[in-house]
Amino acid sequence: MLTLYDAADSALTRRSEPIGEKTVWVDLLNPTKEEDVLVETALGIAVPTREEMDEIEASSRLYHEGGGHYMTAVVLHQSLVPNEPPISTPVTFILAGQRLVTVRYAEPRAFQLFVQRAQKKDTACMTGTAVLVGLLEAIIDREADRVERVTGEVDKLSQTIFRGKGGERTRTLRFDVNIKAIGREGELTSRSRECLLTLDRLLTYLGHVLTERGDDKQLRARVKTATRDVRSLADHIGYLSSKITFLLDATLGMINNEQNTIIKTFSVLAVALMPPTLVGTIYGMNFKHMPELDWTWGYPMALGFMVLSAVLPWIYFKRKGWL
Repeated sequence: MLTLYDAADSALTRRSEPIGEKTVWVDLLNPTKEEDVLVETALGIAVPTREEMDEIEASSRLYHEGGGHYMTAVVLHQSLVPNEPPISTPVTFILAGQRLVTVRYAEPRAFQLFVQRAQKKDTACMTGTAVLVGLLEAIIDREADRVERVTGEVDKLSQTIFRGKGGERTRTLRFDVNIKAIGREGELTSRSRECLLTLDRLLTYLGHVLTERGDDKQLRARVKTATRDVRSLADHIGYLSSKITFLLDATLGMINNEQNTIIKTFSVLAVALMPPTLVGTIYGMNFKHMPELDWTWGYPMALGFMVLSAVLPWIYFKRKGWL
């Protein structure tokens, strides 16, 4: 789908084809071959294919060709499947003169938010460069919201994992549920880190481009601010990744401790019940001459031996701190 936006009265207005003199933003969403050719013919640039956008080398994502500056970043967008984590998708920004061309195969929420603000005159968007900077700021804002949400979820997980004592923790804590939750947050932080890494590279490249082109100083200052924001978010994501790894290690350690406690209890019970079993086995033998068989107190004596032989090891283990 091809969407055109003109700059008029400090706002963006949507228009139909063809590309006019006031057109500052050409948005290609899941473009067809005909739409690619139309844009290439009108602006004299080459629209990259999806395979080219998926290239991971920096030279394939940030380069200058045919009068246009090509910049590709990985952006997260919400999956259509409920309760699924966001999905990574490449988005290419092409700065051709005073026009911006975006090529994407998904609909990140940041694009919709930026268009809404631009149509209300809430952001400067009189040139393609200004539109590009505004889009990047909207994407960074969305990433910041996502990082805040992950921070809150990780804090909740931390409180859940470390609350309670002893048996109370065992009854209230579902280790399998928490491991799955930790895995989800870990996957989300790794995808956010990839997104922020590509944004940092893109903003660094864009800063050099704006300096070479002699663009407005205010735009260059906004790019520098956006770069600092991205790096601070990347640092915070690194901290979250370390904390998630710690929570995973702690959860696995608790599982190991719970298993050891169970095995230890069974081992102690087995050892404590061995002497009573021995006593019961001795007096269960069918020999003819066993003095206690004809004694009135023989049965109570055997039971007493069994109880005493079980209680003494238990007391010993308690004093040793093994229970």
